[in-house]
Amino acid sequence: MNTPAYQDLVARQRRLHHLGHLQAIAQWDQAANMPAKGNEARSLALAEMDGLLHQLATDPALPGLLDAAATEPLDDTQRANLREIRRAWRAANALPQALVEAKSLANNRCEHAWRTQRPANDWAGFLPNLREVLKIARQEAECLSQSAGLSKYDALLDVYEPGMRSAEVERVFAPLRQWLPGLIRDVIAKQSRETVIEPIGPFPTAAQKALGLDAMKLMGFDFAAGRLDESTHPFCGGVPEDVRMTTRYREDDFLPSLMGTIHETGHGRYEQNLPRELLGQPIARARSMGIHESQSLSFEMQLGSHPAFAALLAPLLVKHFGEQPALAPANLHKLLTRVQRGYIRVDADEVSYPAHILLRFDIERALIEGEAEVEDIPALWDAKMAELLDLDTRGNFKDGPMQDVHWAAGLFGYFPCYTLGAMYAAQWFAAMRAQQPQLDAQIAGGELGGVFGWLGSNIWQAASRWETPELVSRASGEALNPAHFEAHLRGRYLGA
Repeated sequence: MNTPAYQDLVARQRRLHHLGHLQAIAQWDQAANMPAKGNEARSLALAEMDGLLHQLATDPALPGLLDAAATEPLDDTQRANLREIRRAWRAANALPQALVEAKSLANNRCEHAWRTQRPANDWAGFLPNLREVLKIARQEAECLSQSAGLSKYDALLDVYEPGMRSAEVERVFAPLRQWLPGLIRDVIAKQSRETVIEPIGPFPTAAQKALGLDAMKLMGFDFAAGRLDESTHPFCGGVPEDVRMTTRYREDDFLPSLMGTIHETGHGRYEQNLPRELLGQPIARARSMGIHESQSLSFEMQLGSHPAFAALLAPLLVKHFGEQPALAPANLHKLLTRVQRGYIRVDADEVSYPAHILLRFDIERALIEGEAEVEDIPALWDAKMAELLDLDTRGNFKDGPMQDVHWAAGLFGYFPCYTLGAMYAAQWFAAMRAQQPQLDAQIAGGELGGVFGWLGSNIWQAASRWETPELVSRASGEALNPAHFEAHLRGRYLGA
């Protein structure tokens, strides 16, 4: 078929993908390897790259090509790809290049300074950088809002979760706000009557890294197409052809690193299993960050905290740390599913974790809509931590509003995706069990192919072929239903 306009667009997308590949590896190196004095030069280089990518993504020839391609005889896959190309063009075209470059520079400077300011509890030093990041994020939100006809916060939410609106987030979060505090209380009360043996450390970093690599092998990570390193904040970056995962270590506790690595492995396997024949095209990208988080949480929470999975992990722990009673499967499962009110989101259990997201969602929406300023964050944080988790965070900035990299890096609109991802993951496993009644028995026997096969067919290979509501409906047979998440938590933690 004769599709010259579409083929021109495909070639342009492939070029963007190749340049984005280089940018992603430079960003990974900045977080994992780069010496501190290299940051200013790296930030300038990344801002230059952002500017170049923006130029390519807003080329004046694109509107004509997009319109011409729409009239060509495209198949369903090509039309879906064209839809995604047009969506990306609209978002890019809404932003002036100067703003794109200023955003890149401000975010990189703030994030780099945050790495040393956070351990020092230096909120006063962090504030000027964050103020600049928020100013630019509001300008971005204003541009995207005017282009898309959305509220400012919804315009940023749409960057990470295309098609999602804060009203829909509130719809699925509203029941959570009602039942979550009581569930946290009931689970903690139930677990307080159980005996748990504490692991005896220390747990050397080298042994923890070896354990993480073994866990990644157990969960099917392709080491010929990716690697594990260390950074201040765990993440999964790189590109599908070269996935770069990181974690962080504490020698007094191996669980944060282990479960963080399993979490990032879910992200990594999603990227590694996107449709290879379409790589370089928007249709082959992960559908959204909520869907991405559903993969990490399918690995970390649905599977990694499954009662039978502890028996698969226990031999690996003994291999690297030696035998001790705390590492027996039954006790290990108690450790993996222990619910505690804590300050740190990334270390939170799956029951209390959504409380951390409700807090951040409420605060960042107020910041972007101009209802709060960065100076207001500590008081808002303290009040919501007291309300949601009954914790006092006054004066503890490093374990409070400075703990995450997201706001320092300008990622406003991202946080809801974590709990949306938890809801999606619960819905995936409900669908898996309906289709595979022996799924839990297979997991107990060390057979994980049923999980990975289902995710591969329904999520990984689907990529961005369908918009999110259709993807969810095709995979699970219904729209996003938060009742599955509540049922999962009550079943696992209260036996209800």
